[in-house]
Amino acid sequence: MDLEERVTALERRLAALEHTPSAATSPAEGDFWALEGLKQQLASAGEAAADGGVLFTGAVRLPTGERYEWQYGALTAGLLGEDAGGPGRTAESLAALGHAVRLRLLREILGGRRTAAELAELEGLGTTGQIYHHLRQLTGAGWLHTTGRGRYEVPGGRVVPLLVVLTAACP
Repeated sequence: MDLEERVTALERRLAALEHTPSAATSPAEGDFWALEGLKQQLASAGEAAADGGVLFTGAVRLPTGERYEWQYGALTAGLLGEDAGGPGRTAESLAALGHAVRLRLLREILGGRRTAAELAELEGLGTTGQIYHHLRQLTGAGWLHTTGRGRYEVPGGRVVPLLVVLTAACP
């Protein structure tokens, strides 16, 4: 494949990533491949999936080189029913993300700064005690865990969901 073909292919892929269809545009064939797959799964699930569902998925390579591939689907009825994680679990998890310092801590940790000492060197995060407070909040809500020797990381099964929440919060 020559350079011009490669650039054309990259431009096509970039346009597909940036494409956000509106009511005034009709999507090109294949733009909603994940949605079409979800609809097929829902159709084969029968009555239990009559109200529909949601799917989120991702393939991520972090600045640290770690790779994560993940997908999750849920039926609408389950999402609109009682809190599956127990009373208040969803609220606790979302509340932990509801602070600018905590979001920055998560971004820094995903980027490779993994110890409280490394995080304390950054400007605008507060005192060491405040940083530990935020780290405890995130750990308690499951967005972080410790790996020993004062190192923090986002659990592998939470990387893509965290990025989905960030995406949903900032459309």
